[in-house]
Amino acid sequence: MLRDKSQRPEDRGAQLGSSNLTSEYIASPDDRILVTGSNGFIGARVVEILLEYGFSNLRCFIRPSSRRDRLEKALGQFDAGKNVELITGDLLSREDCGKAAENVSVIYHLAAGFDKSFAGAFMNSALATRNLLDAFPQFGRPKRFVNVSSFAVYSNLDLKRGALLDENCPLEDAPQERFDAYGFGKLKQEELVKEYGTRHDLPFVILRPGYVFGPGKAELSGRIGIDTFGFFVQVSGSNSLPLTFVDNCAEAIVLAGLKPDVDGEIFNVVDDELLTSDEFLQRYKRTKPFRSVRIPYSLAYAMCFLWEKYAKWSKNQLPPAFNRRRCAAEWKGNRYSNQKLRDRLGWKPRVNMEQAMAAFLAQFERDGVAGERDQRSEVRGQIAEVTIQKQS
Repeated sequence: MLRDKSQRPEDRGAQLGSSNLTSEYIASPDDRILVTGSNGFIGARVVEILLEYGFSNLRCFIRPSSRRDRLEKALGQFDAGKNVELITGDLLSREDCGKAAENVSVIYHLAAGFDKSFAGAFMNSALATRNLLDAFPQFGRPKRFVNVSSFAVYSNLDLKRGALLDENCPLEDAPQERFDAYGFGKLKQEELVKEYGTRHDLPFVILRPGYVFGPGKAELSGRIGIDTFGFFVQVSGSNSLPLTFVDNCAEAIVLAGLKPDVDGEIFNVVDDELLTSDEFLQRYKRTKPFRSVRIPYSLAYAMCFLWEKYAKWSKNQLPPAFNRRRCAAEWKGNRYSNQKLRDRLGWKPRVNMEQAMAAFLAQFERDGVAGERDQRSEVRGQIAEVTIQKQS
């Protein structure tokens, strides 16, 4: 994790007394907190920040087959990390969910299914979440359930280019037509959380991160373009990207589980100083050069329309992987806001966009991402130098 030493004291839990934590947050350091997906790209950072805030009574739920290197690295940075409980299991097992939720006060649910089939996405996102929701009030001491969703649930088909996409915008009502199993799973997951929260009076908060990037995640976002055809096709270029650096996103998630008076709320998670698709790609290519071609949005939309028509005519012999709904969602170009996140959670990016891009691109300066540890250490030093220069 990249730490800016000039941050406010509340960003470093070691500097806070337990009385301050208790008065400011709905959970105390003694409360048990469960993090699912804790070994993932975002989940490991959530664990780090919870420890940084002074919450060490953590239970990290991981799949038996998952790698633990990210999580072990996160825990190794804190003395309190030795006290964190690691539990392996499957969220599709009610028994495993019961064990995970035992005596838990706050759940951060980051475990996600990335199955390409709609049935698999529903099972790993919606059914797994239902099991956890059932277990929470039965075995835990619920104070809040934090569900991490995605921008994939939105539909901007009827929004004009450049219009603001915020928490009040409509959700996708035909994910099958968009050919988006992941978005379908997230939509069903959100429906379950909202319904369960209302019916069983379970406090919940939903977060919808944009494109989360940072060291350890090397691939380009599909919102920039596609490389399905053997070369990279950039679509548009002027479209703003809903970027959020992984450390900033993780802190927003942590605050959503701790701040009072936000039950039932939904928050989009994007950073300040957002880049356009072209700005991001050009900086990426300066570090990792490759050839690409750019096509305008209007041409991409027309091609997706023709692809849709042919898929329908051929009775899906050619799947409608490219369609107008997907085209609009990824490349139309909208504006994004984190105002609600700032106002209600008191969040602000701990890493600015310049520092975030430096950290992201540093992973390509050596062979692949194998040198990620050393690169992250170097970037920490660079950020510290930038901070000192600004202060002086």
